[in-house]
Amino acid sequence: MARISASVYTSHVPAIGAAFDHGKTGEPYWQKVFAGYEFSKQWLKQHKPDVIFLVFNDHATAFSLEMIPTFAIGTAAEYAVADEGWGPRPVPKVTGHPELASHIAQSVIQQDFDLTIVNKMDVDHGLTVPLSLMCGQTDAWPCPVIPFAVNVVQYPVPSGKRCFMLGQAIRKAVESYDAPLNVQIWGTGGMSHQLQGPRAGLINAEWDNRFLDRLIAEPAALAELPHIDYVREAGSEGIELVMWLIARGAMADVAGGPPPSVAHRFYHVPASNTAVGHLILENPA
Repeated sequence: MARISASVYTSHVPAIGAAFDHGKTGEPYWQKVFAGYEFSKQWLKQHKPDVIFLVFNDHATAFSLEMIPTFAIGTAAEYAVADEGWGPRPVPKVTGHPELASHIAQSVIQQDFDLTIVNKMDVDHGLTVPLSLMCGQTDAWPCPVIPFAVNVVQYPVPSGKRCFMLGQAIRKAVESYDAPLNVQIWGTGGMSHQLQGPRAGLINAEWDNRFLDRLIAEPAALAELPHIDYVREAGSEGIELVMWLIARGAMADVAGGPPPSVAHRFYHVPASNTAVGHLILENPA
């Protein structure tokens, strides 16, 4: 059967993609950000999965305010790179895994989670920036990717507890797939940041690092954190961190298995107006 071997967590700041695309990764401002992913690029080469299940949020490219799915799973064979107003990023198109995606949709819906099934969509920086950070410049991404979009833009948004429970359902779905696939689940977005209003530019490094501590050691308790705490402590866009709880809920220890090992942890401020967080957790073999 398939299994989830690791979870990866990372911010998906659009300015990081722009710096990457325009050859600015070695500039003093950006060098420290990209240095934090050097280990990760080598790790991914050594732990190449068969499929990446990538949790992200769309930024009004695939979904407008006319239609807002809470949870949407991509079941297409491929996904074009979105034009977010300045042309598509010069990165490879994304190849999907329709068979596994459809199986996960069937299983998760039967576990009482309502998913929107998406057979065609373009994917924006929320998905492509994490791939660039983990893979570097490449002519093709290393494996198929299943996009999983979560609404954290327009209220009401899902609770951290709901996301954590969804991760558990995704793990069960993956493990019931009748093929020996090595699957990684990635949670993206965050960390603390606010893009508008009197608190624009807010970064709360102490809260961010405490979130990373709790994500590793006490994810079930962390999942109980109410929305207002994210907004108050991490800014209006800090709510993106509930997507990390989907990835964390899919790890083996949540279902009674052994705890994961921390392969890599990184935190840096600032990157644009955002704190960058990154974590790699490995399930025991």
